[in-house]
Amino acid sequence: MSQRTVAVIVGSLRKDSVSRKVAKAIAALAPASLTFRFVEIGDLAFYNEDVEPNPPQPWTGFRAHIKAADAVLFVTPEYNRSVPAVLKNAVDVGSRPYGASAWSGKPAAVVSVSPGAIGGFGANHHLRQSLVFLNMPALPHEAYVGNAFSLFDDKGELTNEKTAEFLKAFGQTFADWIEQQL
Repeated sequence: MSQRTVAVIVGSLRKDSVSRKVAKAIAALAPASLTFRFVEIGDLAFYNEDVEPNPPQPWTGFRAHIKAADAVLFVTPEYNRSVPAVLKNAVDVGSRPYGASAWSGKPAAVVSVSPGAIGGFGANHHLRQSLVFLNMPALPHEAYVGNAFSLFDDKGELTNEKTAEFLKAFGQTFADWIEQQL
């Protein structure tokens, strides 16, 4: 298996985000063939095509990070049965200018996180709709992490064994998916 770089996009800006904790747990438990690079989205101005001829540096830097990756892992909370606005904006910024999408052809995986039992089902599926349009082959195995606030200790360490087993298996499945797609 080749060494692959995975851009990690966390859909929450909170410093103590449980989505970020889940993303870090996946990175820690995944096969050594995957290198995870967290790509921050909080400094991306809202997408506006009027400024595209001279895009701001955060946009160009973000696009470069995505283009340099072999695959993308999205880990997101659910807001109002969809993805947070900051994540949708990052998807839009990376997809432009038209015909030069940074996302195209990148294998992807989606993990949705929720304090509730459903695990962010709505966010997961809304994001997958965008990935289809962006030509990102999404891992068909859906990953929902419910009751997420109870899975970590006060230091942010994953303490739930069943969730650790699930995330480890998910990481392996994603690694296999990346190889199949590239």
